[in-house]
Amino acid sequence: MTLTIPDEVMRGMTPEQVRLELAVALFAANQASTCRGAKIAGLNFLEFQKELGRRKIPIHYGVEDFEQDLHTLKNLPRS
Repeated sequence: MTLTIPDEVMRGMTPEQVRLELAVALFAANQASTCRGAKIAGLNFLEFQKELGRRKIPIHYGVEDFEQDLHTLKNLPRS
């Protein structure tokens, strides 16, 4: 998708800054995952997580995610 935003609306923001702001807003609204947010922002996964941390935006990790992680850990092959 291509989005055109008039320069006067951008208020001196670079396209990269707009992409980051959009990605953070979508993530905070639970409309994008961390991976999708990183892709929108043009960052790698860890860079996007660090940016969320700088902004004190918690990651989406609930009870269901925790239970899935426990299930995965219990089923890992033992060496």
